[in-house]
Amino acid sequence: MILLVVIASVLIAGVTIYQYREQSNDYHENRLERKEEQILQSMNYVLQETTYEPSTENLAHIFRTEIYKIADVQNVNFNIYDLEGQLIKSSKPAFEADSISNCLDAEVLNNLEISPTKRYVEEKRAAGDNYQASYTYINDPKFKPIGIINLPYFEDNSFNDMELKEFLMRLGGVYLLMLLSAIILAYFVSKYITRSLQTVADKLHQTSLSKRNEKIYIENPSEEIGKLVHSYNSMIDQLEQSAAKLAKSEREQAWREMAKQVAHEIKNPLTPMRLSVQSFERKFNPTDPDAPEKLSEFSKTMVQQIDIMSNIASAFSNFADMPAQQKETLNVVEVTKLALDIFQEPYIHFISDETTLIAKLDRTQLIRVVTNLVKNALQAVPEIDNPRILVTVAQEKDWIKICVADNGIGIPDAHKEKIFEPKFTTKTSGMGLGLGMVKNIVENYHGTIEFTSQEAKGTVFIVKFPKE
Repeated sequence: MILLVVIASVLIAGVTIYQYREQSNDYHENRLERKEEQILQSMNYVLQETTYEPSTENLAHIFRTEIYKIADVQNVNFNIYDLEGQLIKSSKPAFEADSISNCLDAEVLNNLEISPTKRYVEEKRAAGDNYQASYTYINDPKFKPIGIINLPYFEDNSFNDMELKEFLMRLGGVYLLMLLSAIILAYFVSKYITRSLQTVADKLHQTSLSKRNEKIYIENPSEEIGKLVHSYNSMIDQLEQSAAKLAKSEREQAWREMAKQVAHEIKNPLTPMRLSVQSFERKFNPTDPDAPEKLSEFSKTMVQQIDIMSNIASAFSNFADMPAQQKETLNVVEVTKLALDIFQEPYIHFISDETTLIAKLDRTQLIRVVTNLVKNALQAVPEIDNPRILVTVAQEKDWIKICVADNGIGIPDAHKEKIFEPKFTTKTSGMGLGLGMVKNIVENYHGTIEFTSQEAKGTVFIVKFPKE
């Protein structure tokens, strides 16, 4: 709508200017013709009344004084030339005679001669204005050409230009009002048309698999909007069904995987326990002098295997039932040092440029994050000649960054995508729950965890917590 109004205003302004120009040109052409006819009529009357013979040689005598009378009556100056183009007489005063051509150009004479109407109009520009000069034959009473009349005509467009300017100003005001009206109308019309689309867009933006999505209900929608809303509502029904199936499938798959992992981990200590019981049953002799020592050894073996099973159960329990976050204001540098105190390896180093970095975190969970990352680093450097593990704490804008770097065996590219999966592990022992638990803790605090690793060069884990 706005574009149509703008285009219409431009076109109408262009047509108006063109029309005024054409009208002005027609006006000046007609006026020049009328003046020329009036002058010719006056000259014919003089030729009929003169006592001189109407000839080229007598034109200077015939119009010696009459030329001024005619020019005064018609309010226009003109010149008389002979048939060869030589000036005979001019109505202009003597002091303006220098501006008059004493001889016509050959082009003017040729164009006049070949013209069917025996009339030729020359168009030029002088002093910034359009200038026209008409040339017509002067005929005697027998219609024989005896001379040429030249009528100079300067076009005065000041009045038309003023009218055109006023008209364009009025037209511009009208179209400015129309443009503002079109903008306002287009705004409300577009808002009315797109309100249903905006509702659909908002609902689409809010659509998520993790929550129940609401359907769209619009009163008296158009046919197209109604089809769109119906398609969206059908999609929501299908999405809910798919989400329910997916969630059920994921839960079942998770339980199956977890059951496999638990069964596998429990079988490891059960096997030596069974063998120990069978061996004890076969070889134990109460009368043997070493019986108390063998019984003590058997009990020790059983207790070790039971402790292993207890650790397995605790690990799965900790992963499945993450304790509630107890946010407290703590010094991350101090807590990280405390977490490293349980490790006795001399190649573990701690560096921090700050002595105090305050954040709101759970102390126990922060210690768990640090210890799990350091344990992973320890397991990556057992075969290195000069092992080194570096733990750093630093501030990075609005984040507190904890880095655990080692020069161990690194992580193969094929394993990098699975490194945070709960049951994934490349170790011969352990359940692969450590990094998965660390990731859960970090993300619960709206933090990030990432790593870089190169085989045979080492790994760097970077944990960032928001500083509050």
